[in-house]
Amino acid sequence: MCTSSIAWLIKTGQSNNSLSLRRLLLCCAASAPESLCYARLLFARILSPETFSYNIVIRAHAHFSPFQAFSLFFQMRRTGVSPDNFTFPFVLKACARLQMGLDLHSLIVKLGFDSDIYVQNAMINLYGSHCLVELAMKLFNEMLEKDLVSWSSIIACFANNGFGYEALALFQQMQLQQNVKPDEVTMLSVISAISSLGALELGNWVHRFVSRSGLELTVSLGTAMVNMYSRCGSIYNSIEVFDQMPVKNLLTWTALINGLAVHGLGREALRAFYDLRKSGFQPDYITLTGVLVACSHSGLVEDGWRIFESMRNEYNMEPLLEHYGCMVDLLGRAGRLHEAFEFVGKMPTKPNAIVWRTLLGACVNHNHLELAERAEERIYELDPHHDGDYVLLSNAYGGVGKWVEKTRVRNSMREKRIPKKPGYSLINIDQVIHEFVSGDNSHPQWEEIRKFLASVMSSVKVGGYTPHTSNVLHDIEEEEKEHNLCYHSEKLAVAFVLLNHRDRRIITVIKNLRICHDCHNFMKIVSNIFDRKIIIRDQNRFHHFREGSCSCHDYWRFGLSSISSTLHINLN
Repeated sequence: MCTSSIAWLIKTGQSNNSLSLRRLLLCCAASAPESLCYARLLFARILSPETFSYNIVIRAHAHFSPFQAFSLFFQMRRTGVSPDNFTFPFVLKACARLQMGLDLHSLIVKLGFDSDIYVQNAMINLYGSHCLVELAMKLFNEMLEKDLVSWSSIIACFANNGFGYEALALFQQMQLQQNVKPDEVTMLSVISAISSLGALELGNWVHRFVSRSGLELTVSLGTAMVNMYSRCGSIYNSIEVFDQMPVKNLLTWTALINGLAVHGLGREALRAFYDLRKSGFQPDYITLTGVLVACSHSGLVEDGWRIFESMRNEYNMEPLLEHYGCMVDLLGRAGRLHEAFEFVGKMPTKPNAIVWRTLLGACVNHNHLELAERAEERIYELDPHHDGDYVLLSNAYGGVGKWVEKTRVRNSMREKRIPKKPGYSLINIDQVIHEFVSGDNSHPQWEEIRKFLASVMSSVKVGGYTPHTSNVLHDIEEEEKEHNLCYHSEKLAVAFVLLNHRDRRIITVIKNLRICHDCHNFMKIVSNIFDRKIIIRDQNRFHHFREGSCSCHDYWRFGLSSISSTLHINLN
């Protein structure tokens, strides 16, 4: 349309008519991004572009080509054209995407636009993109007038920077305002906040709120809720929302597949993948990563190979490093260590520390010290300061009683001043977060929890639990090793709930590290003896413990955590 219109202008002799060019410029801007190059051609033909023309072309580029938008603003300033209150929201939007432009605030104040609500809203968004939450909140509090965009922007600022509860508190304040009603954009930020908290009760609440508010279950909103329920530990609620959605896109299918993957439902993830193809969608790199992780977590080696080979054969896609990493994870978990090493040796891309770390974990898990040492050598060349590598190798030596080698690894950590990341677990009870750190006795109920946990330990030992002491970090007496294991953070968290909330049938724990072998066995027996469902979201995946077994079927221990952590897509 734009090309034919330009031809018409030239044919009719109107190609230098500024008014005609502006009208056509508006038309091109409305059909961005396809028409952006024509918009620039038209803009270049305007002999003396004024503020209005600059605003049109900057706005057209702000979302799809932010650097070009900023360059146009710089050109605008250089040629002496004055920006107005419509210019800055577009420029600030571009700057937020480019992670730059904080110095524009002083120019905005200088030109007297700092009290304009549209400019203020854009500044809140900019501060949020730079993680400057306090400055965003200060600006928000100083605003004399606030509209829906103001509230949505500040809620998104907190949600996107990891302040989930603060974002929800702001949403509550927003609901008290008579002149604003949350829309889809607002609810996407609220859902994102709940997803980060892993709070299922809040997830159920926001789902009901969306229904009561009469908001349509759009593709964006539905996809966000599919992702939210998965991250809150309820994959079946996630499937239910997916089934209710009238329209789905590739992101929706990918969110479902990724959720099934991290919950250990590999075959279900594969079925969803094949259903996606039947629905006419072409998988992208993120979708294929999710399917490969699903195969890895469920031991579906042959299926994983087929998916990996199909990337080139069927989809004409060259596998990325993360896809190679998934295959290493798949082979390593299955115990095919020599095959995994051979695969790494043939990779067209140089393997990074994450790939070698995956191999190290698999070697430790399958007690292959020689290969573990080879993997550790490669990691040391690439990333010599990662605490997890030393801990893994140390555990491997401890597992076979090689205390001299184990001590050497631990001493090396101390010499290089590499601290071990402390394990912590979070429990959400009635919107109050309780944090437990391994071995820490600072909790106000510490003495009660300690005594109760000791009685739980006695009960689970009768039920068949045997402490798995090989991974305790020092060559100490067996009784002391058991004592150290007793105070792992997830055990403290579960004991806290059993002690204080005896009517709670489902216990959900969020842990920053991977669950250890001992705690995994402990949770299985606790779930059976106390008749509870225990859900643990660790660094790598979800574990659903019920009636003495886990959803992972014990096929879980070491994997490519950095890949798994990317599976929950950003829907903002």
